[in-house]
Amino acid sequence: MADPSSYRPRPGEIPDSPGVYRFRDEHRRVIYVGKAKSLRQRLANYFQDLANLHPRTRTMVTTAASVEWTVVSTEVEALQLEYSWIKEYDPRFNVKYRDDKSYPYLAVTMNEEFPRVQVMRGHKKKGVRYFGPYAHAWAIRDTVDLLLRVFPVRTCSAGVFKNAARTGRPCLLGYIGKCSAPCVGRIGPGDHQELAEEFCDFMAGRTGTYLRRLEKQMTEAAEEMEYERAARLRDDIEALKKAMEKNAVVLADATDADLIAVAEDELEAAVQIFHVRGGRVRGQRGWVTDKVEEITTGALVEHALQQLYGEETGDAVPKEVLVPALPEPVEPVQDWLTGRRGANVSLRIPQRGDKKALMETVQRNAQQALALHKTKRASDLTTRSRALEEIAEALDLDSAPLRIECYDISHLQGDDVVASMVVFEDGLQRKSEYRRFQIRGFAGQDDVRSMHEVISRRFRRYLAEKEKTGEWADGGDDALTDGDGAVTGPQPVTGSVKTDPVTDSVQTDLITDSLKEEDGRPKKFAYPPQLVVVDGGQPQVAAARRALDELGIDDIAVCGLAKRLEEVWVPGEDDPVVLPRTSEGLYLLQRVRDEAHRFAITYQRTKRAKRFRSGPLDDVPGLGETRKQALIKHFGSVKKLRSATIEQIQEVPGIGRKTAETIAAALAQAAPAAPAVNTATGEIIDDEEPDTTAGSSGEPVTAGLPDERRGQET
Repeated sequence: MADPSSYRPRPGEIPDSPGVYRFRDEHRRVIYVGKAKSLRQRLANYFQDLANLHPRTRTMVTTAASVEWTVVSTEVEALQLEYSWIKEYDPRFNVKYRDDKSYPYLAVTMNEEFPRVQVMRGHKKKGVRYFGPYAHAWAIRDTVDLLLRVFPVRTCSAGVFKNAARTGRPCLLGYIGKCSAPCVGRIGPGDHQELAEEFCDFMAGRTGTYLRRLEKQMTEAAEEMEYERAARLRDDIEALKKAMEKNAVVLADATDADLIAVAEDELEAAVQIFHVRGGRVRGQRGWVTDKVEEITTGALVEHALQQLYGEETGDAVPKEVLVPALPEPVEPVQDWLTGRRGANVSLRIPQRGDKKALMETVQRNAQQALALHKTKRASDLTTRSRALEEIAEALDLDSAPLRIECYDISHLQGDDVVASMVVFEDGLQRKSEYRRFQIRGFAGQDDVRSMHEVISRRFRRYLAEKEKTGEWADGGDDALTDGDGAVTGPQPVTGSVKTDPVTDSVQTDLITDSLKEEDGRPKKFAYPPQLVVVDGGQPQVAAARRALDELGIDDIAVCGLAKRLEEVWVPGEDDPVVLPRTSEGLYLLQRVRDEAHRFAITYQRTKRAKRFRSGPLDDVPGLGETRKQALIKHFGSVKKLRSATIEQIQEVPGIGRKTAETIAAALAQAAPAAPAVNTATGEIIDDEEPDTTAGSSGEPVTAGLPDERRGQET
């Protein structure tokens, strides 16, 4: 590990101008490439106190042994040089997007005498028109099969073409009218080139003019009573329309645009791109990358733009590029795109309308791609085993933690405080074991006290279940306390061990017969984890450990995962355990923590929404949701229901006299809601008491909430 001060440039050596810099390791390999508007200011950031650097940046500068730079005239030149060097050196600390597969394109070889339509993958060739990329090769073949009826362009290979020319007989497509058969001279090179141009124009989205021309020809043929020709033209039009239907219109103004969305977490990022041409989605592609450097969403977008358009020119770069965040600064990137296209390119964030809606769709695809990538990675048995072993080694555990429980606290400005417990067994989710808690011991916002309460309640239940099964060291109630009256923990429960006949791997059955109810289902909180993970740092970890110590449980490990720097905290230690960025153990802990956060915030939102929807009818005993809705539907509002007589309430289906009396009494005791006030005019709106159970769409009514109710969820 090198000391950055050993290769730090002397003061005044670094120029204060735009440029590109390279960090090299002791073997002279380039490990990082970056650009800067001011080389002096940017490089100075790398040579500050190591404690102030991001962990990934700290790893890079301590791996490097030297730094060098190249001065350029403009930031656009810096962007171009940075892209070239990243392609050339493949630095290990730079974000590099790699396709998760080789995407197929529909290609037309316009550089040949007789252009050919085919499926192509890999690097693009000069003189070839490309359309796509497509998700599947069969989608290209289906589209081409429909279009060959109207544009009978050559699709055969060079060998087949030469053999047909030698024998004087075309292939089957030539006989059925799906090839113009240039191999036997049915069409000349010029006419075939023109046919290929029309094919390309149609694929590029210029469909309206061609369809109108065919429809005019069909009408003229029918008027001249050339019905067979008119029928052929009719079938051609239907084939073209069917090909167009495969790509629905998403932007009504026939826009040419690329939409880029990014889904990311602390360690990885997924990018999805939709290629829209003529208002239709013509292609889609995606990447997943490791975040090997400290990077913002705007910087991720910039790298994606370099990957997409670094080797493209002309129409391959669209007029509009829509992104979720703009690079900083945005002007050099926009100028660079304009230079690649040869015309102005708009780089912006969509704000409203169809483009914003389509961007949301692209964003969902990116999120699903990231989730799928994580699922595939987590499902690998070898990877899970390595992750558990790394966690055991990092936390100094006696064995791999086969059962991990993670806890998270969620609230909204101190209200509706809840907690979640998620369970992972053998590195996989065990959703049937998930539990959720309401914090009842105190009011207000205190994550540390909340964590102590949740851990105490969960493991108090565990001790109670052990008492019921009689699985104490000495048996009976005497095993619950020691001489000082402190609660002592149970003896470990030994599960059965079995071998998987398929994988020949040893599996531990954590649920023993004594831990099951009479119907065979596992009891709640009946068996312990080997590791408790809390979402937080030192304070939360200390609270969890204190709760276990108070219950006398000392055979369960505790750790916390702090989100800011992904540091693992253990009880009683002043410094965190820093797992390597590429560690499968860190990845598993992160998945566990994120799942606990998702489960907690979902419950908190549900609980808050239920409270917002509450109304006077909720206090009526025995009145369910169906009859409440029937009452509101019948009377129109709670105000009218309050003024109704018992006989009128009985007119509602399902409401008897006793229930009607109960409803009337409950509404009479409940104070009517204060009249609404129009804050703009000061007018009192008291004609109708609104239904507070739900909005028109079934969502919670929150428009009138005070500001403190609209705080940020945690």
